[in-house]
Amino acid sequence: MRCDIERTKGQAVSNNNEAIAIKFRCPAELEGKIPPPVPASLGLPGWLKAMPTQAFNTMSNREEDTVKRCPPFVDAMTSGFLMPLVCDLKVENGEITWDNDLPSGGALEFPRSPVGFHDESQVIGSPLFEADRLLIKFVNLWTIEAPPGYSLYFTHPVNRFDLPFTTLTGMVDCDLFHDSWVHFPAHWHDTKFSGVLPKGTPVAQCFPVKRENWVAQTSAMTPDETSRAQELSNRMAREPGVYRRQFRS
Repeated sequence: MRCDIERTKGQAVSNNNEAIAIKFRCPAELEGKIPPPVPASLGLPGWLKAMPTQAFNTMSNREEDTVKRCPPFVDAMTSGFLMPLVCDLKVENGEITWDNDLPSGGALEFPRSPVGFHDESQVIGSPLFEADRLLIKFVNLWTIEAPPGYSLYFTHPVNRFDLPFTTLTGMVDCDLFHDSWVHFPAHWHDTKFSGVLPKGTPVAQCFPVKRENWVAQTSAMTPDETSRAQELSNRMAREPGVYRRQFRS
């Protein structure tokens, strides 16, 4: 299956404002049987939708905006694409089970298990290491092709602290590596979780990143830059929503 997501907030945009496609493909046998990646703007969690835009701040003694009205917070959550869990996972007493009724592979073999595992030795010496504790690996059955010169930055779904796992972050040159799978290792941090992780739950978020050379330039502010910075700070203190109205692209 070839799935070219149409123009959405989830897509990269070129300098001439034309959408750039990230191409997701699955084995023909799985067409319509596994959930597709979706623009992150279509996968916002219920808690964010239900969250009030303002709440009483006991420190300032007045109603103030919540993070629901913070553009950087929301824009990060709605950018890129969400990679979905292949099927329901039932978690009980530290055991993960599933019922994943997928057809057999044809010309292309593919994993039938929705999760795999990494031995703890692969993260020894890191904060993720725990003796006798495996890392899980979410299986992804979509190949991903980025345009020439672009890599994909894969990470835990942004601001999804409600999920019982934390997906590890990695970057893949998907303009060159696009004929095989990219799976998503994760640390299951909520050892008390018991229940079902539903099919389609986002297990990773991916962002297109153009490969370019960057250098850091540091300097003291000039008098003009100092004046502009102070003026903007004063304006932001007086007028709520300045960034959203004037600077948000």
